[in-house]
Parts: sequence; structure tokens; C-alpha cells
Amino acid sequence: MVDITFRRLKTPEELRQAEEVQKTAWGMRTEHPVPVSILRAIQDNGGFALGAFVDFHLVGFTLAFLAWDGKELYQWSHMNAVLPEYRNHRVGFRLKLAQREEVLRQGLAKVRWTFDPLVSRNAHLNIHRLGARPDQYLPHYYGTLDSDVNAGLATDRIRVTWELNDPEVLQRIQDPGPLTPEISSRVEGSQVLLQTEPGEAGLRVPKMVEEPGAGFRSAVLEVPFDLEALREHQPDCLRPWRQASREAFRACFDLGARVDDFVVVSREHERRAYYLLSPEPKATAVAPDAPAA
Repeated sequence: MVDITFRRLKTPEELRQAEEVQKTAWGMRTEHPVPVSILRAIQDNGGFALGAFVDFHLVGFTLAFLAWDGKELYQWSHMNAVLPEYRNHRVGFRLKLAQREEVLRQGLAKVRWTFDPLVSRNAHLNIHRLGARPDQYLPHYYGTLDSDVNAGLATDRIRVTWELNDPEVLQRIQDPGPLTPEISSRVEGSQVLLQTEPGEAGLRVPKMVEEPGAGFRSAVLEVPFDLEALREHQPDCLRPWRQASREAFRACFDLGARVDDFVVVSREHERRAYYLLSPEPKATAVAPDAPAA
């Protein structure tokens, strides 16, 4: 494995490299990266930019800043960018672990961020590997963005909350374990919220959305296994995927459903990606104490 060092960005040159990583990682066209001046301001005022270095070369970085939701302070993870040639070296995952340690050193225990729900590798990292919990669906959150990774799509996002000391989070970052027979059985036996079929190039396309009923017990919501392959070979299917998944997700969140996991299963030599959902457990009412005799 390539020897990679993780630490805070320090010099103006390292911050300048972070601008270039942003441009390359997302294929920015007319968009502007977060500039050195803003990176420096965040770095020195409660937020932080952590870099992944191979020798003196920056190959990835993560940027977070202090946020407030009216009740508590937490860190907002604005970006986690990795150069394409290093994405198979677990750099994104290791950057998030470094981010976690930095936040805990600040005395905080929560991080939030957004990601595109159609990008299965990000869903797998954020939910299955890190244990972050989706809690909001945000349609066209950033408006139109002129970059390769957002080409042809509205910028819908899912917001996740990462409770850094949650036992499930600790277990997942240690080892989420393999796909078990129980999970495979759950996928097979769950309500299918988004029916799909093979398209002209053999890649899955949405066919029909079925909203979960009020009494559902388990559901699966399929997304493309490889969004970039879809963009290259079936670009006319991008917008139908966005619209269908938006309808399904919003119906689930409106009903109070929660996302339990994200899994990839093989069916007849085809890899398919699913969100696993279940009803949010209702709080158990506590009976008042009986009056004294």
C-alpha cells in the first residue's frame, strides 16, 4: 500500500494544492474551488483542512467548519476530495477517520455533511463503512453546478449525521463485516420502492416508484451501481433516475422511515446497490407514577 501521511494543511503552498485537488476531483469547469484565503480563515478559526500526503504531494483533503443548529455546536464537513488515481487506496475513508479524531480533540462529538444519493461508492462509505445516519433529503440543494460529477443532474443531496461516539459507529469503522445471509434475505424479502429494468446499454433504469405503506416493515431503494458508467453509456437516464429516487426518498422521509444500511449484492452476474430502510422506532410512552394513597 502507498505510504500516506494525514495531517493539517500548513503552508500557503499546501493550501494552493488543495485548490487543485478540488478542481481535479470534481472536474470543475467554470466553478471556482474554495480559495486559499477561505481555507486559511477556516483553518485558523475553529474549522480545519486535513490533507493526505504522498511525500509532499497532496492527494486528498477534507474541509470542515464549525456549525450551529440552534441547540449544539458540531462540525460541518464541507468536502472530502481525493484525486481519482488514489481512490482505491482507502484515502477517503482514512481522511474521515482523521477528521473524527480532530473533532473529538475539540471536545465535539458530531459531524454533518451531504452527499449525492445516486453515487453508490459515497453511500457505501458514508453509511455502511462510517455509520453516518441519513436524516434529510434536500432537492437541488446547491443549484446548478458546472462540473463533471454533476453534469446532467439536479444537485439533490442527502444530509447525514455522524455521531462519533455511537457504539454502532465505533463498530462500523472497526469492521462493518461482510454481507451476511440475513442481510441478503432482508433485501430479497423487503418492499421494493423503486422498480428497475435493464436499459439499452444493459445498465439499470427506473421503471416505477412504489411509496411505502404506513405499516411497512422493511424496504429497499435501488440506485445505480455505477453512476459514471450510466453517465457515459445511458446519459438520457440520468434525469429519470434523479426524479424517481427523489420521489421514493421523500416519501420515505415524510413517513418517518430511517436508512439502516447501504449494501451491494450480486444477482445473476449483475451488481446492484440498495438502501435498506425501516420504520423509525416509536418512543415508548412512560406511564405516570400512580398517585400516593
